[in-house]
Amino acid sequence: MSLPSVITPRRLAVASTFALALTLGACASPRDQRMLDGALIGGAGGAAVGAIATGTGGGAVVGGVAGAAAGAVIADATRPRHARGKTCWWSDTLHRRVCRWR
Repeated sequence: MSLPSVITPRRLAVASTFALALTLGACASPRDQRMLDGALIGGAGGAAVGAIATGTGGGAVVGGVAGAAAGAVIADATRPRHARGKTCWWSDTLHRRVCRWR
């Protein structure tokens, strides 16, 4: 094999997308990582359900997109919150109790 036949535009696109994902994944916060994991799991499940239900590639794409969106939202909604507790006090200027999470 010669070098030009090994490096096709499709392989270059896949490799650059993979490199971009690794780069962005390294800078993610734990919340972003949890949402990404939820989107990946939801997208894979949604694509499988869409492909089985419709028997077409289009159904798999639509199911994957819907599953990824739902997975990210569910992962964010179910994340652990406020592990360190909160501090509350009465604000005279606001005339109500104010709480700050640590």
